[in-house]
Amino acid sequence: MSPSVRLQEMIRVIRGARTQGEERGVIQRECAAIRAQFRQADNGTRSHNLAKLLYVHMLGYPAHFGQMECVRLIASPRYNEKRVGYLGAMMLLDEKQDASLLITNSIKNDLSHSSQYVQSLALCTLACMGSAEMCRDLAPEIDRLLRASNSYIKKKAALCAVHMVRKVPELGELFTPAARSLLSEKNHGVLHGAVVLITELCERNPDTLEQFRKAVPELVLMMKGLVMSGYSPEHNVAGISDPFLQVRILRLLRILGRNNDTASDAMNDLLAQVATNTDSSKTAGSAVLYETVLTVMDIKSESGLRVLAVNILGRFLLNNDRNIRYISMTSLQKIVQTDHNAVQRHRGTIVDCLKDQDASVKRRALELSLALVSAVNIRSLMKELLLFLSSCPPELRAHTTSGIFNAAERYAPSQRWHIDTILHVLTTAGGDVRDETVPNLIQLITTATELHCYTVHKLYRALITDISVQSLVQVACWCIGEYGDLLLRGECEETEPVQVTEDDVLDALETVLQSHMSSPATRGFALTATMKLSTRITHNVDRIRSIVSIYGSCIDVELQQRAVEYNALFKKYDHMRAAVLERMPVIDKSSPGHTNGESAGGTIKELEPTKLTQEIVFPQEPSNQVSDENDLHLHNVFNDHLFLVLNSMISSDRFFFLFVAIAPPSVTVYEKNGVTLKLQTDTQTDTGMTVTLTATNSTDGDITGLTLQAAVPKSVQLQMKAPSGDVIPAHGLGQVTQTVLLNNPNKVGLHSDTVQIDSFPSTAW
Repeated sequence: MSPSVRLQEMIRVIRGARTQGEERGVIQRECAAIRAQFRQADNGTRSHNLAKLLYVHMLGYPAHFGQMECVRLIASPRYNEKRVGYLGAMMLLDEKQDASLLITNSIKNDLSHSSQYVQSLALCTLACMGSAEMCRDLAPEIDRLLRASNSYIKKKAALCAVHMVRKVPELGELFTPAARSLLSEKNHGVLHGAVVLITELCERNPDTLEQFRKAVPELVLMMKGLVMSGYSPEHNVAGISDPFLQVRILRLLRILGRNNDTASDAMNDLLAQVATNTDSSKTAGSAVLYETVLTVMDIKSESGLRVLAVNILGRFLLNNDRNIRYISMTSLQKIVQTDHNAVQRHRGTIVDCLKDQDASVKRRALELSLALVSAVNIRSLMKELLLFLSSCPPELRAHTTSGIFNAAERYAPSQRWHIDTILHVLTTAGGDVRDETVPNLIQLITTATELHCYTVHKLYRALITDISVQSLVQVACWCIGEYGDLLLRGECEETEPVQVTEDDVLDALETVLQSHMSSPATRGFALTATMKLSTRITHNVDRIRSIVSIYGSCIDVELQQRAVEYNALFKKYDHMRAAVLERMPVIDKSSPGHTNGESAGGTIKELEPTKLTQEIVFPQEPSNQVSDENDLHLHNVFNDHLFLVLNSMISSDRFFFLFVAIAPPSVTVYEKNGVTLKLQTDTQTDTGMTVTLTATNSTDGDITGLTLQAAVPKSVQLQMKAPSGDVIPAHGLGQVTQTVLLNNPNKVGLHSDTVQIDSFPSTAW
């Protein structure tokens, strides 16, 4: 290829290259030839060579060596060379290049050129790559051109001024008077540039915004002229008169009318006229209507006008263009909270969009449908959402289930409906629900006391049908463990009675324990449920003992620990098993410390408030353990005053009890063979507690050598004061007291009065 080859020939050769290496070779040879000619004197081919170099730059190859040639061509008096030079400057130069400063003087000279085309070249280049320094130097020239008589120049000068204001915002004050005068122009190009410039000025300066609010009537008249004007071939686009200018004016009106009653009132009639007279069958009309809707929603418009805007968006939902449907739902999503009733009228159309094939439209429809759920339509709309859940794409399942749960929790018409809805979701998409779903559902079930029988029957049927959904299996195991006696009784008014035997229930739990689909957390639920059934059934306790003992050597540490502890209950502490494994009390979800997915650290209250008036606060457990509900066993009253708490972390060789939440203040903790021991909480602070132990003797002889011992967790500091004596007088004539100080400096879930009471030897009295 010869050095003097034409641009068209070079393009043909490059396109004809069969490999990238061949293309690279052609370009390297041509660039070498261009460099050589750049070093020669002006031979009339400079613009031709720069044009070829610009094509090479478009292909992604280095072309920086042509920057100085651009500067030379811009300074050339020939128009064809100046045009290519300015084009090269816009492509090869930017404000970071030092060479850009070299063309500032040339641009200033060309802005005063006698030819409007040369002036336009300089204006376009300055608007494209002018730096802040160039803008400051040339701003007076642009202001002068804004007042020129040539509409062609004023249009380009307005757009150049927009670039300058963005680069140097303080220049806005210079252009404000000229921009205001441009609104009286008749040329649509000038008007378009003027509206864009005014919009930029108003967005950057509140004072300028107030100044241009006086021009709202003028803008309204301009917009009315466009809406009501007849056919104009020069400006008509699909039957709409200059939709580009209409959109720009509507955007400016939106800025001017925001938070201003006077400006908003002045444009209300215009917006209603645009909304009713614009044809939405074409894209141009839809664009104007969309901007109209955004303006109506952003200013202080009348309520009827807002309803009209929502109806326009409702019509957009029926459009065949998915892009229009998408922007319609995006806009409805923004206004659904403020205009809920107006959006609610289009609920049917929005729900139909859930069936759209486009993933983006489907996601927007889902978000809008969830936002439309209310106490009035919860039943009908939830049916549609559950139907969508059964066929929705995998990437939307988690969002759908979360939205359904939130809506059901807020607007559930009844507890049974709430439970049925959550169970339906777990059955359909249980693998996509959030971690806190299981404890939340368990809490809901515990509060619905009259539905325990119905729930356990329904969950048992779900368990024997499918054990692959872990969240559903966990809830089912928990309910069977808590309410297994109701399941075995077979009497349920809410559902069809099913005769279930003890073997059937244990078979189902064993299936869960042995299934490869069960996670460690699920097996923990199943093992605990099996253990709890040992107090709810009568004929299969030995089988339960066998199941539990098997997992005492399980490879999973958590499961093994549970099994070891449960084995200890069977052997060493069998006399306490019934009390330890009684039903969980109702968990008050609204109490302090209870959050979604962190129910183990919440506040727990007894079902019978007469037995406990003080709240019990337990230490926080990590929120990522799904089995938190099973890690805490809160059981019945000990001597009608103390709760007996067994935590699953207690192993068989360190089995002890925590006495917590004493109420009333004085409690009898030991009363046998004439000896009575009372415990009283005297004072309590955020980090400490003072406890007084009082011993009395009602026998005929004195008791000597009295010793009291206490144990506390490692996080609590214990200090036992000296007792008042070591002899308890007979016939209750005296008493022995001892003060115990408990300090919890780290505030780690304070346990009140952790005490171990040994048996008194018979020889003591």
